[in-house]
Amino acid sequence: MEKVKSLVLAGLLAFAPALAMNGPALAQQNAAVAAPAAGNETTAAADSASNAAAPAAEAAPAEKVAAPPRMKPTLGIGMPMPGEITLQKQFSPTGHTARWLHDVMLLPIITIISIFVLVLMLYVMVRFRRSANPTPSKTSHNTVIEVIWTVVPVVILLVIAVPSIGLLADQYKPAPKDALTVKVTGYQWYWGYEYPDNGVPEFVSNMLPKEKAEANGEPYLLAPDNRLVLPVGRPIKLIITGADVIHSFAVPSLWVKMDAVPGRLNEKSFTIEKPGVYYGQCSELCGARHGFMPIAIEALEPAQFDQWVLSQGGKLKGAGTATTAQPAAPAPAKI
Repeated sequence: MEKVKSLVLAGLLAFAPALAMNGPALAQQNAAVAAPAAGNETTAAADSASNAAAPAAEAAPAEKVAAPPRMKPTLGIGMPMPGEITLQKQFSPTGHTARWLHDVMLLPIITIISIFVLVLMLYVMVRFRRSANPTPSKTSHNTVIEVIWTVVPVVILLVIAVPSIGLLADQYKPAPKDALTVKVTGYQWYWGYEYPDNGVPEFVSNMLPKEKAEANGEPYLLAPDNRLVLPVGRPIKLIITGADVIHSFAVPSLWVKMDAVPGRLNEKSFTIEKPGVYYGQCSELCGARHGFMPIAIEALEPAQFDQWVLSQGGKLKGAGTATTAQPAAPAPAKI
């Protein structure tokens, strides 16, 4: 019996440390199981709170700037008129110079020369006809006449050359550093406009159907759905290119015309003097629908132009982010 007691006592002494260590371990394990459960409840509560806040955030989106109302065109400004036989009225400094050269210098000189030649031909036909001059003159040279008809044309050409060269220089003068840059791309058969300075991505401009153009009070074949919006009184730099074939960006009332050549960037700079809508067309035969890719420039006051830029999700030049000021004008109806 004493041996059995000794064996039982020895066994209890052997397992005592293990039992003592298992107690705390079981307690820790139970605590660990309870902790995730409590954490899950906390996380679930946080998720519920965030899910409840999400609809509230969606219900109050960021305030958006409304675009200024679509400007109505003015008859006789920026568009051709029935029966018009001269250049369109100009609204850019270069255009004024060009029209002055055409109306004040070239037309009078052309008219005077044409009348002089006509009178000279009639005089010769009457004075030197066979019945009135049976014996023709044998004169072969006349020094005075030859000097006159050599010197006078040279003087006329020099008079015309001086303002003409100045106009050419003005037409291709580089834009100033503070000019607004707009990229113009010609496609078959529509135009694309992009504002890299303001972060406004490219949008396209297609011709309006006849019904919509008439409903808007705009000339058919000249009215597009989206206009090229530009500020008044600020230098503009157009970077013009073509995506497929050669097009030509032309707005006669602003004295703007530049070819859009694929693989090449052409530059045209100008300044618009007055708010309004100025129409133009592609002036290069570019395919079957060449006559159906119109141009419309909507010139706005600088404050309205800034408002338009912000309404398109862009930013003002020199500003880091777009301003979210509330505009005064309501958003225009979609066309």
